[in-house]
Amino acid sequence: MQMKREMPALITHHSLLITDFMGSRRKARECALQMLFAADVAGTRGVELARYFWSELADGELDNQAREFATRLAIGTLANLEEVDERIRSRAEHWRISRMALVDRNLLRLAVYEFVHEATPRTVTINEALEIARRFSTYEATQFINGILDAIKRDLDQESPEVDVAQNLTHESDDSLEDTLRIPAPQPSEE
Repeated sequence: MQMKREMPALITHHSLLITDFMGSRRKARECALQMLFAADVAGTRGVELARYFWSELADGELDNQAREFATRLAIGTLANLEEVDERIRSRAEHWRISRMALVDRNLLRLAVYEFVHEATPRTVTINEALEIARRFSTYEATQFINGILDAIKRDLDQESPEVDVAQNLTHESDDSLEDTLRIPAPQPSEE
């Protein structure tokens, strides 16, 4: 007798939504990185930078929510550049920010801004930064970025530990998240 386990439609649909959401967030981070790169090269800032990027450089595949996230990350990073660069400087031993590769320093800036000013879990931010680094930079740079971001994460965790988001989920219904997402027990197959 073989046990067959089927995923409820809710879990499958939920997983697809999360995958799509995470994909659009990564694409948004890549767009934010491109905006920071453009700002570094051309000196364009703020709303002018975002307007130019979305009208001339972006590929148009992003939904409005992802575009807003990308713009918020890029403009927020630039608005807080002194604070962000200071955190990087404190952990980038023997490296001046101006001597770092353009992609690497802007990816670090983006991630540090997200650590401090967004609700994204810090580990997720590091993982996303590393995935983007693998795409746009070198293997060595990925290790460099990981080391710096991990050290900054430890500093921030000491300053203000992250709240476990899963413990703070609330639902409008009486069902708990565990009940909502519970996978049914395996049923014997009728063979």
